[in-house]
Amino acid sequence: MKNYEPSFSDRLGAAAKSRRNQLENARTNAPANDPGFAERQAARRAVAIAREARVAERKAAKLAEKIRKDKERAAEEAARELALIAEQEAREAEAAEEAAREVALEAERKAARDARYAARKARRK
Repeated sequence: MKNYEPSFSDRLGAAAKSRRNQLENARTNAPANDPGFAERQAARRAVAIAREARVAERKAAKLAEKIRKDKERAAEEAARELALIAEQEAREAEAAEEAAREVALEAERKAARDARYAARKARRK
């Protein structure tokens, strides 16, 4: 039997037998047969549910913070716009007041000039 070479059918049979043995071993070593498997699975599910709850809580907190910041930003923008409008109105009021002073000063100068002219006319007569 020194030169024994298995035939093709022998090799096919050996491969089938090997697959059957592997399948049987896998069935006997299946985690479902383990008594603590259900407990570990339940613990994993509980951890996963807690993780999902924490993630949802963080998302809700981020959303609330974003909404708060957006409201703050909008309030600051409105306050800034109101300040700009008030500043513009103050400038316009100051410009109007300056124009009124200029008109009054010009009228005063004209009155003084007219008075000098009238005095000069009166002196000539």
